[in-house]
Amino acid sequence: MDILRKIQNQPEHIRKIIFWAIIIFLGLVLLFTWIQGLKTRLEEAKERRLFEELKPPKFEEELKGMPRIEIPKFEEIEELLKEAEEQAGEEQIPAEKLPTPEAP
Repeated sequence: MDILRKIQNQPEHIRKIIFWAIIIFLGLVLLFTWIQGLKTRLEEAKERRLFEELKPPKFEEELKGMPRIEIPKFEEIEELLKEAEEQAGEEQIPAEKLPTPEAP
């Protein structure tokens, strides 16, 4: 407790320096601990060959299982358009029978 009283009696700028020094020290300790833990986990993962154990599906296998989309040829599209135009020409409504828009 004597150390706390000595720190409290220091000027504010000294207390800020002590505060930030402690924060930086604790941050470095936590960072070092995290890095060591990460190294350990990576070494364990290499030994177990985690990726091989999971056996994720390959992208090529997924593509083979998907249905293929067939795009119609250009000639077929032209034929369909001609048929649609012919049908539309036969079913056209005379202009007299079309409803007229009402003016506001």
